[in-house]
Amino acid sequence: MLKPILLVEDDARDLELTLVALERSQLANEVIVVRDGAEALDYLNREGAHADRAAGNPAVILLDLKLPKVNGLEVLKTVRSTEPLKSIPVVMLTSSQTESDVVHSYALGVNAYVVKPVEFKQFVTAIADLGVFWAVLNEPPPGSLRASRRYE
Repeated sequence: MLKPILLVEDDARDLELTLVALERSQLANEVIVVRDGAEALDYLNREGAHADRAAGNPAVILLDLKLPKVNGLEVLKTVRSTEPLKSIPVVMLTSSQTESDVVHSYALGVNAYVVKPVEFKQFVTAIADLGVFWAVLNEPPPGSLRASRRYE
């Protein structure tokens, strides 16, 4: 069973574009969508509305920086300081090109920082490449469970 991709995005337009791009990449991974940082943490920690979800971590977290309730940097900080979560790859997927956001994200342990392209075709390509890399090509850290993959 393939691990899901956790997409944390509050902007409806960016959410739709990201889902279209992931669909076009033909990944078999389920995409779990949460709309704010608090819900992302509930999902990851199996709390609140996500208390009864199946055990296991996502293959990757695609995390927006500017989120309601709990911002992306706080989500990242919590993920990196929580033992069962800290090895999950996190990709900051944001429109912010502010140097301090980039520096702070890497200081907190983000695996990649991707600025959302404005042009649709570039956006689709960027998201498809991210999905394939993190969900299929990336080798997880030693000791983590690797989901079986079907190549078609």
